[in-house]
Amino acid sequence: MRTSFNIPDEVVEEFDRVWQEQGIENRSRAVREAMLEYIESHTHLEETSGEVVALVAFDYRHHEVIQELHAVQHGYQDVILNTSHTHQGEWCLESLFCRGSAERVRELTYRLRDFDGVRRAKVMVIRDSGL
Repeated sequence: MRTSFNIPDEVVEEFDRVWQEQGIENRSRAVREAMLEYIESHTHLEETSGEVVALVAFDYRHHEVIQELHAVQHGYQDVILNTSHTHQGEWCLESLFCRGSAERVRELTYRLRDFDGVRRAKVMVIRDSGL
């Protein structure tokens, strides 16, 4: 299947550099692998249930979304135990240490991804009810 994407030039350039350094045969193959990793990660997050301890990390352009991000975090005070914030030039990196239902942590992660000013939002489940 052929498709097209709107991706900033600097992201494509960095992606091309990385897959070429790894010796992957072409961009299509590298995109397939990246998509499969995304699906695997997303599926794990969707399948997790019960009580979890998790780290949600995201980077964003401070001036574009800070008030909205604070509003979202206040709406999830029931699961956010602690936050950590650092400045990296025009970007900020925030870490949210969470404990609570997997559903609430998942909702929080998806809400953070909704903002255009947020570049990435990643979640790492440290412990779930299956452990």
